[in-house]
Amino acid sequence: MAGGSAAVPSTELLEWPKKDERRMLHAVYRVGDLDRTIKFYTECFGMKLLRQRDIPEEKYSNAFLGFGPEESHFVLELTYNYGVSSYDIGTGFGHFAIATPDVYKMVEDIRAKGGNVTREPGPVKGGSTVIALVKDPDGYTFELIQRASTPGPLCQVMLRVGDLDRSVKFYEKALGMKLVKKVDRPEYKYAMAMMGYAEEHEATVLELAYNYGVTEYTKGNAYAQIAIGTDDVYKSGEVVEHVIQELGGNVTRKPGPIPGINTKIVSFVDPDGWKTVLVDNKDFIKELELAGGKSKQRC
Repeated sequence: MAGGSAAVPSTELLEWPKKDERRMLHAVYRVGDLDRTIKFYTECFGMKLLRQRDIPEEKYSNAFLGFGPEESHFVLELTYNYGVSSYDIGTGFGHFAIATPDVYKMVEDIRAKGGNVTREPGPVKGGSTVIALVKDPDGYTFELIQRASTPGPLCQVMLRVGDLDRSVKFYEKALGMKLVKKVDRPEYKYAMAMMGYAEEHEATVLELAYNYGVTEYTKGNAYAQIAIGTDDVYKSGEVVEHVIQELGGNVTRKPGPIPGINTKIVSFVDPDGWKTVLVDNKDFIKELELAGGKSKQRC
């Protein structure tokens, strides 16, 4: 940008994110007690423990949980760092959301198992959708949404942003997401945009929330990132570099393989500092196969 004549990217390159085979893969965040969180998610939310790994030389462990196999479902990747029992969630992270046919019944079950219900079931302000709010043992909020049916119950990740229009443009241009829904509620002084690769009833979406007049939030050290699949991390990385010059953000890892496992990725932060990692689709499937996470069918 500095006095330079940056190469103008081709139309074909800028259109790449919309043609690319993309899917939200998982959200990564840190917890203070892996066994405690696994127990809570499996017993209270009905998730399955999909796989676990321990990396003693790096002093951390991971657990992957969700409602279906990683090849086809959005899942949660929990990280436990040896000896760290708590984290600061900050003011920017909002919630994860789970769709269920009966919010009232789910809340009843969660309460019976000692869960912390922070909002009783009922319609959203100014709407008819029934929701409830629950906190997990680390203080992450989960919104329970009443929905007749859904292909993937883990249906939203909500993050707060300081400029909604800028964020919508960023995720459209850099990640090829479409604006699924936009709502402005001046009476409650907030607006939100749902971004994703399909309608909100069909796939997991990113909910960007803007509170009137608030341009900055604290990130804390708990929530880490979202991972998204791509057919070409190098081409995707080029697009991201261009969009960052226009709208802000920063590339945190150039496209290329991760030492040791050889999965190709590129990572970056958006103008608000939220991190996304783009993961090579074929490498991701290979990684699952090596981890023994490949389900019955084989391509």
